[in-house]
Amino acid sequence: MTEVCSVCGLPKDLCICGTISQESQKIRVYTKRVSFKKVVTIVSGIDPKVADLKSIAKQLKNKLACGGTFKEDLIELQGDHTDKVKKMLVEYGFPESAFL
Repeated sequence: MTEVCSVCGLPKDLCICGTISQESQKIRVYTKRVSFKKVVTIVSGIDPKVADLKSIAKQLKNKLACGGTFKEDLIELQGDHTDKVKKMLVEYGFPESAFL
């Protein structure tokens, strides 16, 4: 017998909880000027219960060839990468309507 999702009640292979929760998020991608006039791209609003922020940060850093960190439910990337980050998050399954 197949496993049943405890949230939506559908079988695990038909479960839509992850899709619904990704669509309900409000993601904000913006830049911030830090010390020595450096620019940092910050991604906020991704629910850590839905997505693994640490792995998303690692993938973004690898694809953008930049340094960065994950702390306090924020992803910080060195440099101005706002447009590229939005495109990459859409490729990872986040809807374009989720961006503020």
